[in-house]
Amino acid sequence: MELRVEQLTAGYAGHPVVDRVDLTVESGQVVAVVGPNGCGKSTLLRCMARLHEPASGQVFAGDADVWRLKQREAAHRIALLPQSPQAPEAVTVAGLVRYGRHPHQGLFRQWSREDERAVTRALEATGTTGLADRRLDQLSGGQRQRCWLAMALAQETPVVLLDEPTSALDIGHAVEVLDLVREVAAAGRTIVMVVHDLAAAARYADTVVAMRAGRVVAAGPPREIIDAPLVKELYGVDAEILAAPSDGSPVVVPTARAAVGAVRS
Repeated sequence: MELRVEQLTAGYAGHPVVDRVDLTVESGQVVAVVGPNGCGKSTLLRCMARLHEPASGQVFAGDADVWRLKQREAAHRIALLPQSPQAPEAVTVAGLVRYGRHPHQGLFRQWSREDERAVTRALEATGTTGLADRRLDQLSGGQRQRCWLAMALAQETPVVLLDEPTSALDIGHAVEVLDLVREVAAAGRTIVMVVHDLAAAARYADTVVAMRAGRVVAAGPPREIIDAPLVKELYGVDAEILAAPSDGSPVVVPTARAAVGAVRS
């Protein structure tokens, strides 16, 4: 399912943090949103997921404006895994993943065999079947993140939004999660993820969207847009851009902090 954002503006207490953003993500694509802290990345995802109402603009999942849908209808199209999800105390992995089926429950539709199959598929896809009876709080960070992703996948939406899915993970677990993200996209789902690691964005995303001060300053294939001027504009550091030996994806090597006022306006 295509995800499309048109002239989206959103903020808090009258202060805009997302400013007239346009974005199109095709089915099966992985888009990485990058930029400095406070540039509006997470707010953009929350607007897409119908959790933070924009001041203006539209978000389309397929042919439907998600803000014209009921909350449950939108949850059938878009799933969001936030930065720091909270689980009930002592919940098991299977119990957590079942929460992903909540949008499919209702007064006249209770737990079904299809719900159970969806949970099984999500556990299998994330390699967490063997953890199903374990408590979430007894797992490693990487294992927990795969379980949270399983919950999002159990929702069985065509669009999945991930807010910093590798936050606080070591490099091994981060690669494990990002490999899984690529597998999910290869199965046909549309993925938008916020990441801080430019090298990870370059290697795993089809498109990188760079934000600064609420606006998109660059968007396109990683090899075309990630360069030293962009790194300086986003983060205020000088950098060398190298090509990864394995696939040629750009690798950012910071060299120095840029002088105050040196970033492009």
